[in-house]
Amino acid sequence: MTEEKRALRKQIRETKRQFTQEELRRMSAPIMERLLAHPAVTSADTILMYYSLPDEVYTHEAVRRLAEAGKTVLLPKVISDSEMEVRLYRSDADLAEGSYGIMEPTGALFTDFAKIGTAVVPGMGFDSAGRRLGRGKGYYDRFLPKIPQAFKIGVCFDFQKLPDIPADDNDVNMDCVI
Repeated sequence: MTEEKRALRKQIRETKRQFTQEELRRMSAPIMERLLAHPAVTSADTILMYYSLPDEVYTHEAVRRLAEAGKTVLLPKVISDSEMEVRLYRSDADLAEGSYGIMEPTGALFTDFAKIGTAVVPGMGFDSAGRRLGRGKGYYDRFLPKIPQAFKIGVCFDFQKLPDIPADDNDVNMDCVI
């Protein structure tokens, strides 16, 4: 199965390379508008978002808008080869350039996981059953079980929607994919 997942990741990476960063950002706008209008987002007080990498659905503006709207916005930060933690985001002042030139959250550590109403999750691919193909490190698959009450929304570009993603017992399904 891991070989199959590796092949799917490679295929998606190659497809992503066909688009400029400008094109990916333009393609992200309608996805983010649908996300921001989703009832699980509008009704949640505390939202786990992600601060997008250059090849992911662009979330920077949505993260700012949610914080400006008074939501408690959390961003993940990788802290080891197997773990991530979540930190509070209030404004771009809560970000600093980390390893690999990636912007990382520097806000207060957030541990009251029961308060997280919605989790917005990136992925390399998703299928119609809500199965997610991550980047292969398992950060989200280890973290998401800590927030079983959260409504999980996967976000991706159309070309990342796959007919079927192989899953094992560690994989956490999304409740919806935008």
